[in-house]
Amino acid sequence: MRHAAMLRIGPVGFRIGSDWRRPIAALDDLYRDYPQPQDGVPDFTVRLFAARPWRRWVRPAVHLGGDFVIPEAAPLPLAQGVLAAEMAMNLQMALGQRRYLLLHASAVEKDGRALVMTGESGAGKSTLAALLMARGWRLMGDEFALLDPASGMLHGFPRLISLKNEAIGVMQAALPDARWGPLLQGTPKGDIRHLVPDARAVAAMDAPARPALILFPAFGHQVAERAVEPSECFVRLTQASTNYVALGEAGFDALTGLVRGVPARAIDYPDTDGAIALVERLWGELA
Repeated sequence: MRHAAMLRIGPVGFRIGSDWRRPIAALDDLYRDYPQPQDGVPDFTVRLFAARPWRRWVRPAVHLGGDFVIPEAAPLPLAQGVLAAEMAMNLQMALGQRRYLLLHASAVEKDGRALVMTGESGAGKSTLAALLMARGWRLMGDEFALLDPASGMLHGFPRLISLKNEAIGVMQAALPDARWGPLLQGTPKGDIRHLVPDARAVAAMDAPARPALILFPAFGHQVAERAVEPSECFVRLTQASTNYVALGEAGFDALTGLVRGVPARAIDYPDTDGAIALVERLWGELA
């Protein structure tokens, strides 16, 4: 590829190649404090490319590629190149990661213990994780939680935090001095802006944590909570994992150990203040 960047997020190294300089320059800036892949060897390769040579200049369209691809994936406009790179990195993890059990979840850490939050799109897990980061928790990840089947420990994957629509303004008010990527308008999910994790998240991303609480948040309802039994939690987490089936027995054992040993709650909340108060109360009672 004409332009390339290398970076490591937690235990996973990436090489991102692009037909255009603009996405790589943005990634170099946003990920400038992140290390290089260990020994200079990436785990995954990402490609941002034009399907036809002339599409590099005329109505440029960014196609997603790499070690693993979805052939029917729609291209994105060049102005959304950072989003394309993030999506392509997520795709490599979802289809190719075999060392860790992947949970589509956000995770934060306090005192060596991890809080895992997972739910459907729009549940607010990214916003809650970012708000907890602003309150002194260590961000471990926004997109994926990485569970080590051998040890049961959670490993950090603190990529850029993808915030959408109203959540952008909420976090700009909560973190006025934070670093941000460009505002991306007109994406399939509306407005998106990427928040750079704070220095602590990056500096401590190699430190694993013991899972201590699992939450299933749901936005738009009055404050409520209920216990989630291990059987229900198991089913929900298999649905939230992209590689549970591929890991076979190791994935089953890892997930069984997680749900048997960690309390889980489903929570409803109408606003972020109510959510944070509820999360911190449950953390104090259960973690």
